[in-house]
Amino acid sequence: MKILRQIYESLMMAIQSVTVNRLRALLSLLGITIGIFAIISVFTIVDSLESNIRESVSSLGSDIVYVEKWPWAPEDGEEYAWWKYMNRPLATHEEFEYLRENLRMAENVCFLSAVGRRLEYGTNNVEGSTLFGVSRGFQEIRAFELSGGRYFTPMEMNAGRNVVVIGSEIASDLFQGAEPVGKYIEIQGRKAMVIGVLEKEGKGTFDAFILDEVAILPLNYYRSFIDIRQEMANPQIWVQAKPRYSVTEMNYEIKQVLRSYRRLKPTEEDNFALNQTSIINNQLDQLFAVLKIAGFFIGIFSIIVGGFGIANIMFVSVKERTHIIGIQKAIGAKRYVILLQFLFESVMLSLAGGIIGLLIVFTGAMAINLTSDFSIYLTLENIMVGIGISSFIGLISGIFPAWQGARMDPVVAINTSF
Repeated sequence: MKILRQIYESLMMAIQSVTVNRLRALLSLLGITIGIFAIISVFTIVDSLESNIRESVSSLGSDIVYVEKWPWAPEDGEEYAWWKYMNRPLATHEEFEYLRENLRMAENVCFLSAVGRRLEYGTNNVEGSTLFGVSRGFQEIRAFELSGGRYFTPMEMNAGRNVVVIGSEIASDLFQGAEPVGKYIEIQGRKAMVIGVLEKEGKGTFDAFILDEVAILPLNYYRSFIDIRQEMANPQIWVQAKPRYSVTEMNYEIKQVLRSYRRLKPTEEDNFALNQTSIINNQLDQLFAVLKIAGFFIGIFSIIVGGFGIANIMFVSVKERTHIIGIQKAIGAKRYVILLQFLFESVMLSLAGGIIGLLIVFTGAMAINLTSDFSIYLTLENIMVGIGISSFIGLISGIFPAWQGARMDPVVAINTSF
């Protein structure tokens, strides 16, 4: 109980010292405030950017394999051999049919082609919208909601009817508040009736994964005016695994079936890419690990400068209270009591600076969230990192001045005046 009472008294004296010297305390914690603001703001922005990107990537589906000509990342792990990939054949509709019939691990298979086209309705038009030509299975693989109308029927898909489902941005730009369903829009000189409007998904880091500016057509109608065998049509096959099979297992099956269809010899390399979200996630892991390390070193220099400021103030505080330290030691105060007084003061100053820095980051994050589509997340982990770093810097900054004060000779200290 005696030790606890002494620790409590040391804490009270530290609080009294900080409150009495408000201006000095404010100036000393300013450096830590800037340092914590720098490092936590970098961490918060990097984490928020990562969260936004991964949220966009998640719309691709973790159980889907994308059969394409071009891989999303270097296949050899070293460099992107574009000169080799450019000679590969494109995915074809015949391969889609073959995979659909022969893959036993696939839940759904669909063929998709995507091009940029101008869409028109009356005097309104939208430039550069993405036009999707899709086969059966697209709506099962790529989850979406409709705000109005309906999706294609199997008869419309097979017959290649001139019907279209449009994204929310296209509906807004073309119809400007009017009801789109039942009206005809013009696509490359051809008319298609709007039968459905997609629910707004919002802006993503990768807009190619968002359907707000996409018009979806049945593949059999789409291919009547778009050559899906050309590079510009970006043909690809999407394959979704059955729940009881992993994507890795299905990946091997697709490779085996497709190599057989393309008559590749055992010694020949694959002339197709099997892309999946794990490829992007692995690249993101490496990228954000580097960004976080860089952000840490950017912020740590500011914190170190702030730490020197606190250490300097603590030396002044020890000098000011030399006479008081002498009196305390003369009446029996232990070294650790004196030590704790200054350590508490140093940590409180640094911690207060860290909390102010976190409040500035939080205020900035709220302002960005209210004024833009980009979401900023101040996570509990980053808050704890900020508090932990500021406490540690306060401890390190105060240890030497506190030790100096604790080792003073009581007789010399009593006879010393500041």
